[in-house]
Amino acid sequence: MTLRERIHDDTTAAMRSGDALRRDVLRMVQNAIYTIEKAKHVTLSDDEVLGVLAREVKTRRESIDAFRAGGREDLVAKEQAEIDILVDYLPQPLTDAELRALVAEGVATTGATSARDLGKVMGWLSPRIRGRADGKVASGLVAQALAQADLAAHATEH
Repeated sequence: MTLRERIHDDTTAAMRSGDALRRDVLRMVQNAIYTIEKAKHVTLSDDEVLGVLAREVKTRRESIDAFRAGGREDLVAKEQAEIDILVDYLPQPLTDAELRALVAEGVATTGATSARDLGKVMGWLSPRIRGRADGKVASGLVAQALAQADLAAHATEH
């Protein structure tokens, strides 16, 4: 069963059980998938559907930050409930140690040596962490690793 089929079946189950929040969140995901498919004239793969889900979670996390800043804890709770539904469809998140190991592997595999190589490493890393880690956090770790590699290279030159 594809991820898309699972979302569809779970939407139907939510309708039958009267779970309005789950039904609405899953319908919204289906609409986002459908919109992308119509625009690109393709059927999204499971990996691409994971990307849609990850974007939806990211959007809600950003909304939570904005609502907290505005003192709207009622809306924070609603957004968090939606995130809780969406993460059921995402793979297990990477631990900090796993993410750091992937960053190190990416730097080594791509032969990156300076901050100019950030895009090259992120290009290698992104498909491996999609839906499992925040891209901003990963980018920060890559930048740190490249800065350390750059410092080590300069230290050996002198």
